[in-house]
Amino acid sequence: MWSGSFAKIALTSACRSVAAVLGLAAVLSSGPVYAADFPDKPIRIVVPYAAGGGVDIVTRLVSEKMGAALGQPIIVDNRPGAATNIGMAAVAQADADGYTLLTASNTLASNAALFSNLTFDPAHDFAPVGSIGYAPLVVVVPEASPNKTLKDLIAYGKSHPGKLTYASAGSGSSGHLASELVKAEGGFDALHVPYKGGAPAITDLLGQRIDFMSINPLEVVSHIQSGKLRPLAVLNAQPTALLPQVPTTASLGLPEAVATVWWGLVGPKDMPEPVVKQLNAALQQALQDPGVQKRLADLGATATPGSASAFGTFVADETAKWTKVIKQAGIKAD
Repeated sequence: MWSGSFAKIALTSACRSVAAVLGLAAVLSSGPVYAADFPDKPIRIVVPYAAGGGVDIVTRLVSEKMGAALGQPIIVDNRPGAATNIGMAAVAQADADGYTLLTASNTLASNAALFSNLTFDPAHDFAPVGSIGYAPLVVVVPEASPNKTLKDLIAYGKSHPGKLTYASAGSGSSGHLASELVKAEGGFDALHVPYKGGAPAITDLLGQRIDFMSINPLEVVSHIQSGKLRPLAVLNAQPTALLPQVPTTASLGLPEAVATVWWGLVGPKDMPEPVVKQLNAALQQALQDPGVQKRLADLGATATPGSASAFGTFVADETAKWTKVIKQAGIKAD
């Protein structure tokens, strides 16, 4: 009798052990486990650009306020190189626990179409956290250019195929893609001249060796104010605070010629939803700070608070838009 009862107890205990092991395996295979005390250590935001640039400045601006809201310091980790692919790959391959994030920008939406050998999938290897803001690009020409308006530039390009040249900070850069979009929407031709960075491109534009350029106005506002460069159009539906008198492409009859530089936070895919919500809430708090809003405005940028899903939809739309431009223009960066 005792031996039979003992056998039943042993069998029951064994079943419970097996069930516990299977349950643990199920939990481990389902993805990261949410820690109720998140965050309990510093968070790292990877910036895939060098320190001191626009993306770095914006990241440090919001990360300070986010860290205060979360009760943990946020460390900014600059990992430039390979057209932001080094930094993006590092985050795509990181643990999806919310402690490693990426400041994403335009390249998140364009690099899949520009590069054929990526080690990550921009469309599927990241989880959106939230948008930070954007700044519209502006088309500029040298002060001595005979093209006084965007319509003049388009008309010249149509009547003189292959004669116009435009500069960019490199093949596949935001300025390159923006100018290709303007060409497509305006129906004119121009030759792309890529440079290794924005500074040498601006130098040649100032020297009238290049006809026009699409660029973040913050990079050329001093030259515009000094009269060395003339802005023809802001590539947006709304004007920019840096150049409030410059007409928008929408007002000039080119509503689809919209190109901005934008920023947002993402993390590795499969981040727990409670973690994403907490990070998004901290980001919203940072973007509502008057000091953050003023600093963004000084940079010619507009804050774009919103949900993680809204940012995910925005990135998907941008990806579709720029993939079309890249394929139509036959652009490759590798």
